Amino acid sequence: MTIPQDISDLKSKMSAAVREHWKAFLIEGILLVIFGLAAMIVPPLASLAVTIFLGWMFLISGVAGLALTFWARKMPGFWWSLISAVLAIVAGAVLLAQPVQGTFTLTVVVGAYFLAEGVATIMYALEHRRELSKRWSWLLVAGIMDLLIAAIIITGLPGSALWAIGLLVGINLLFGGASLIGMALAARNA
Repeated sequence: MTIPQDISDLKSKMSAAVREHWKAFLIEGILLVIFGLAAMIVPPLASLAVTIFLGWMFLISGVAGLALTFWARKMPGFWWSLISAVLAIVAGAVLLAQPVQGTFTLTVVVGAYFLAEGVATIMYALEHRRELSKRWSWLLVAGIMDLLIAAIIITGLPGSALWAIGLLVGINLLFGGASLIGMALAARNA
């Protein structure tokens, strides 16, 4: 088979799978929209829940990494793997022991991320304005929006730690759920 044929076959199989399971995608989309709206209505609770979830994820991955590191202790990079696993365990333990302070720290990190992403996107847009002709302005606007979000989060600290992560997760869940609903309904009608 040729590569274009393989891609064509994959696309048709994916379309068939989505059509066959459109109800599952619809249910998942509805649940994500509900959770997204709940997170947007009560962002402090959602922020705390995200912090606790991340704490457990770090802790579990750190313990698993520690076990695997000792299991494969003869492999190169043992000490780096050990340090990584211990850092994950410590980060998880700190987030679980002090979730409110963890939420504050995560909010600072998110604010710094939006700041860096905004600067990078603006620089990319300016760098490629000749190649992208009229489309570069969309990148510029996206970068400016990132900077605006960063400014709102960073200048609002410590108060923004109560709502920023929960609101951003809620918006993400809402749009993710809406896109799944749209995909499910389109597959149903196909």
